[in-house]
Amino acid sequence: MHKLRLGIPKGSLEAATLSLFAQAGWVIQPQSRNYYPGINDPEISCALVRAQEMAPYVASGTLDLGLTGLDWILETESEVAEICTLTYSKSSDQPSRWVLVVRGDSPIESVADLAGKKIATELVGFTRRYLKERGIEAAVEFSWGATEAKVVEDLVDAAVEITETGSTIRAHGLRIIADLLYTDTRLIAHPAALQDPWKKAKIEQISLMLQAALAARNKVALKLNVAAANLDRVVALLPSLHAPTVSHLYDRQWLAVETVVDVSRVRDLIPQLRAAGAEGILEYELRKMI
Repeated sequence: MHKLRLGIPKGSLEAATLSLFAQAGWVIQPQSRNYYPGINDPEISCALVRAQEMAPYVASGTLDLGLTGLDWILETESEVAEICTLTYSKSSDQPSRWVLVVRGDSPIESVADLAGKKIATELVGFTRRYLKERGIEAAVEFSWGATEAKVVEDLVDAAVEITETGSTIRAHGLRIIADLLYTDTRLIAHPAALQDPWKKAKIEQISLMLQAALAARNKVALKLNVAAANLDRVVALLPSLHAPTVSHLYDRQWLAVETVVDVSRVRDLIPQLRAAGAEGILEYELRKMI
């Protein structure tokens, strides 16, 4: 039987990745002290791999497919095929960013002020290239953790750290000087896997279903009934991919209307629909949208 070797990022992104795969139709079950989780698809074998190491494993052919951040692809300069972008993270659906941070009272005001300074980061390779491209000479050292604390304690002049909202950075009394890199999750494959017809088809299936699951996360389906006399007023309020679906009920003076809308609009939209004459309004969560 054919097998596709799939890498799942271990660590902070693990739970969000397992949730996304479950929504897409693949239930992955990590096992205690085991780096090879089970999955409800006999054509796939899984391995838990640190996001920082995923791209080299895929580039070497040890894995056919994996998920990791754009930041770690750039950091390792791995030659992999990017299949698609999947914008999700451990706590939100917004891309994370690597930022340059300094103490609140630091005289550093821009990237140019880093000349001759010491910088701590886990993203050493990228940071060194970023500075070199701008003609800035600075000492960039690898940080094993607690990177922000090193700036607070004045062990380094600055740090390049990842954040989503910046709230933790501000809570430590630090200041963001610049955004260096916006990163999101990429589905990556070994180039040779895409030359194998069976593996290529399996990769395309996984990519399609993961993107469909993500597309559905910020959408809901609305279904409602409306009298024919009020139909135009109700439809005018409804956004949709093309146009709302409208069908007659047994009582020909009434119609059923279905559409898909952004979840952020629902709290304002439902009162407006009711005021326009809609009745029996139902909201459904979506699992996938293609």
